[in-house]
Amino acid sequence: MSKRSTRVGEVVWVSALGAALAAVSAAVGGIGTTIQDFFIPGSQPMSLAVPLSSAQGCANCHAFYDAAAEPYTPWNHSMMAQAARDPIFHACLAIANQDAAFSGDLCLRCHVPQGWIAGRSEDTTGGALIDTDMQGVSCSACHRMVDPVYRPGESPAVDQGILNSLAFPPQTPHNASFVFDPQDRRRGPYALDITPHQWQQSPFHRTAQMCATCHDVSNPIYSRQVDGTYSLNALDTPHETGNKYDQFPIERTYSEWSQSAFALGPVEMGGRFGGNITAVSSCQDCHMPKTSGTGCDPNQGPTYRTDIGMHQFHGGNTWVLRAVDALYDSSQTWLNPDDIDTSIERAREMLRRASDLSAYLDGPELVVTVVNQTGHKLPTGYPEGRRMWLNVKFFDAGGGLLVEHGHYDAVTADLSAGDTKVYEAKLGLSPAIAAVLGEPAGESFHFAANNVWIKDNRVPPRGFTNAGFASVQAGHVGYAYADGHYWDQTRFLAPPGTVRAEARVFFQTTSKDYIEFLRDENTTNTAGQVAYDQWVLHGKSAPVEMDFVNVDFNLCDPDFNADGNADQDDVLCMINTVAGNPGCSTQDPDFNRDGNVDQDDVVAIINAVAGGGCP
Repeated sequence: MSKRSTRVGEVVWVSALGAALAAVSAAVGGIGTTIQDFFIPGSQPMSLAVPLSSAQGCANCHAFYDAAAEPYTPWNHSMMAQAARDPIFHACLAIANQDAAFSGDLCLRCHVPQGWIAGRSEDTTGGALIDTDMQGVSCSACHRMVDPVYRPGESPAVDQGILNSLAFPPQTPHNASFVFDPQDRRRGPYALDITPHQWQQSPFHRTAQMCATCHDVSNPIYSRQVDGTYSLNALDTPHETGNKYDQFPIERTYSEWSQSAFALGPVEMGGRFGGNITAVSSCQDCHMPKTSGTGCDPNQGPTYRTDIGMHQFHGGNTWVLRAVDALYDSSQTWLNPDDIDTSIERAREMLRRASDLSAYLDGPELVVTVVNQTGHKLPTGYPEGRRMWLNVKFFDAGGGLLVEHGHYDAVTADLSAGDTKVYEAKLGLSPAIAAVLGEPAGESFHFAANNVWIKDNRVPPRGFTNAGFASVQAGHVGYAYADGHYWDQTRFLAPPGTVRAEARVFFQTTSKDYIEFLRDENTTNTAGQVAYDQWVLHGKSAPVEMDFVNVDFNLCDPDFNADGNADQDDVLCMINTVAGNPGCSTQDPDFNRDGNVDQDDVVAIINAVAGGGCP
């Protein structure tokens, strides 16, 4: 079996298969990379004395005893557990390998850590994986993870030796540069009274830095230039520095958090994200809220605690779990319909808690404000196909729809994006890389080859500063937020005759454009078609309504001249205004909101002054 390089920056091998695939990739328009180009420091394949264990073995003591506290069932019904079975992942993996040979190695590290560390990822298509690898981000993958930064007095003492023994210590401890304990010493935040297996207390497991392992991702085939652009490295060699901030940023969820108010300490959120605590700071505080109970079967004698992290890992994905259940037998996945429904409802609830929405009238305009209540950009994460948008409807007095912005057709899955605000990130190809791929320069879903950020208007979190976000490659592109703003406002002109408006904000996991790209660009296998078929079967990634607000326009003020009284002077002011002599009022003279300023407005205000109410 081929081995990885023995020193970062020095290539000591290229397998015959690797050289052949790289040549084929270059011949058909892909970037002629080798597995060396995707080398990441940290633990390396086949470096564990004891393999990571099966999650189903953990279920013997950590499942089926307490719906609130037991970790196995909610984990198993999360996208963490199903990361290796996710059909979108497989479709993306195929195209990534087409665009940049062996780039799948980077993907497999986080989606299939058990198979990667066991050496079954040198076939970067995933073709060598075995059943236990399909457990995704398994119990062992997290609970054998070592803090890559040794912290005296906090880290287990054994970790210092583990880190010192690494041939390739992480340069920046994220970007899939995980470190595993080579022995089966499991870790978590508690000092245990009972030890049915080897155990080390690890504060690291309650920090955002642990989540950063796979939620701050860079492409190591590119290096950042002085002018802020990203150029392709010399091929067949690891990245020169191994520093994620010297590479092209693919996603920056952790870095966004690191520059937020939440990173400085708990922020009181009134229990918005559930659990036993109301003030939140780390990723786990929101995505693994605390409950009361025991971490394993009470018959084993564990300590009852009030801060057990619920292993729900809920995010924003509301359809892929059903696709996994349709594609795999339940004897492999251990999925069941009721828990799938529960998991998806948790995701919907997480989305509803992620934002607040308000709207008010400013003259003829409806001003809609989206407030980000999360610790990162909204939305965040892998940007391909993910989007959030405003839907605004204006209605007349009879309830008829006058105008709609951001209309989504549930049948065709098409969004009318040109007349509303869509919050999203879009990446693309520079002319040089586009020429290599034989693709047009500009916006692109070819994530393994993309080296340009084209758009990013996603709403920043509390504590946002432009300088802070720029320092971690998370600055906005083509849009601007003022320092301190964790909200965004959009103005919509109300059409004549409007008496009421509705505003909503929606989130969608997988857009039509993206799923069709995965289907149509795949020349390797059927993964793109499989993903597309599942997308259709399960509602085309139906958008989730995150927030709703209703605004009544029919709130006229008969005190038209604003002198504190509703009387004949207001009628005279209206008569003068209609006659073309404005200046006595700043109110909209279209008092009856029929789209015209005329004698009907005079009649309407006479009725209002007389106590007849608004038109």
